[in-house]
Amino acid sequence: MSAISAHLKEIESVAAGRPTRRDELVVNSWLRCLHEYRLDPSQRGNAYIVPGSELREHQQQAEELIRISRAALDHLYEQVAGHNYVLLLSDARGVSVAHYRNPKLDPALRDAGLYLGADWAEDRSGTCAVGACLVSRQPITVHQDDHFDPAHIGLTCSAAPVFDTLGELVAVVDISQLRSAVPRSSQQLARHLVIATARRVELANLMSQAEGHWLLRLSRSPDFIDSDPEAAIAVDGDGQIRGMTHAAFTALSQRIGLTERSGAALIGRPVDALFDLDADTLDQYMRGQSARDRILFAGGQPCLFASAEPPATRSPRTIRAIVPESRDDMPDSLARLASEDDTMTRLAHRAARFAQRDLPILIQGETGTGKEVLARAVHAARSDPGPFVAVNCAAIPEHLIESELFGYAPNAFTGAARGGKRGLIDAANGGTLFLDEIGDMPLALQSRLLRVLAERCVTPVGALESRPVDIHLISATHAPLADRVATGGFREDLYYRLNAAVLKLPPLRERADFNTLADTVLAELGAEHGERYRLSGPARRRLAAHHWPGNVRELRNALAVATALCDPPTIEMDDLPDELGVSPECAGLEAQLAECGGNVSELARRLGVDRTTVHRRLKRLRTH
Repeated sequence: MSAISAHLKEIESVAAGRPTRRDELVVNSWLRCLHEYRLDPSQRGNAYIVPGSELREHQQQAEELIRISRAALDHLYEQVAGHNYVLLLSDARGVSVAHYRNPKLDPALRDAGLYLGADWAEDRSGTCAVGACLVSRQPITVHQDDHFDPAHIGLTCSAAPVFDTLGELVAVVDISQLRSAVPRSSQQLARHLVIATARRVELANLMSQAEGHWLLRLSRSPDFIDSDPEAAIAVDGDGQIRGMTHAAFTALSQRIGLTERSGAALIGRPVDALFDLDADTLDQYMRGQSARDRILFAGGQPCLFASAEPPATRSPRTIRAIVPESRDDMPDSLARLASEDDTMTRLAHRAARFAQRDLPILIQGETGTGKEVLARAVHAARSDPGPFVAVNCAAIPEHLIESELFGYAPNAFTGAARGGKRGLIDAANGGTLFLDEIGDMPLALQSRLLRVLAERCVTPVGALESRPVDIHLISATHAPLADRVATGGFREDLYYRLNAAVLKLPPLRERADFNTLADTVLAELGAEHGERYRLSGPARRRLAAHHWPGNVRELRNALAVATALCDPPTIEMDDLPDELGVSPECAGLEAQLAECGGNVSELARRLGVDRTTVHRRLKRLRTH
């Protein structure tokens, strides 16, 4: 019996009410397909891609959702891209409005409907992850012959619903493969990942919609309560609930006897009707104490761990709150780089503009300033980012860099793999190629790279035919390329092609947001270890006084060492790495500066010199 015949026989058996080992959600979907939609399981249906004009309408209506979802979807795709998964974000009507995929698979993906604009509504496509998720409002895996339509039997798909802050289903996150292992259990991790991603999208949406309100994160465990909670609610200054994630709707509705679909009735209720707290006691759950001590009570009984974030502490979501002259929203990936430092804010604003154009971008900055972090943020800000491939031109041996970048044909040279090798440029097709330390690229390869940029194609080593590529190029350098051009170490024509859009990262010692940056790094380290860290006054002043030749990377390493040595939550001077030590002369001057509370003008008055002399003396001592 063929696979399709067996499939039809099982559907008939289910329709007759006989028992089956299929997932209950799949069985219910099969029955809807038969009885409600009158679909014929013996008829193969073609994937339906909506026309371009209709797709644009769907995308325009989902524009804010797409923007808010981007960071979470980027993170998910980075986790699954190496396994040939396709990531789809579908709207509430089942039409995919954003997708992440390997463009090399585009013909097969389009035929299968794993593509932008595909309509996966259950009444059209039969049992499928997106459609069944929309109807059941539950996460689901539809694996191979779980699909109703025989055309989809080879696919495996896992999907999770995304709800808005009022409990309405607004989207579905789906990851699918054209082919996979036979056991259904092989998709357990995929299911877990889409559920976690949907939860993160809902949290990002709540934070976006709840500006001006308290954010109360909730979890059954104190681990990651501040960074990745299970649920969250927004509470206004009067203690009224203004919005929540779906997990909060589900848990709290059950607590007071509401059905899941009537969870919207929670909006507007006082938070003290659910928990033993009110607007005046929310601050007791802020990050001033260990997460394990922030226990939320209901009716006098411990029920959850909580983390409260007041309205004033959240970073502005849009660029208009940072750069008044702009009316455009800044993508989340770049908004996270903007801060109290004017230079970083202007840079993030500039990068947001560049991200929407097909311009080569050159990032300049000292070692450790975060050039790859910025490159990834620009990549994530693009409307259809695709893959991100990073290459450190200084780290690959010169005799290997050509084959690494361009790949090679089968048996192209002695020792070559029998089947050849795909190059990194080809791997970046449809996405971003990030060439770090491009100034170290050999001259011969510079010529080949110039040809790739001009002709939009790549020729593997030893191959006779070229392959078309569509890449967005971001390059980076710690040293001025113009100096390399002047000495003959870098091609002038390539320099001018790369130099179209320039982003200059300031060194850490020149940034005005040092304290915020240090606190952010400490929060990230705390989330990794389930702790909360803070700097003592002397330790903070010592860090601020350091020259930081390694910039943000050196700061992160220093704080990682300090968190390992300290007695949480406070990091003292003795916990800082020995590498932050200074010469006796500098130590004496900095001790005096610490006594002045870090005020250079006050120290200058004590020494009887002007403040520029103090700055000059500190700079000289710190660099020797």
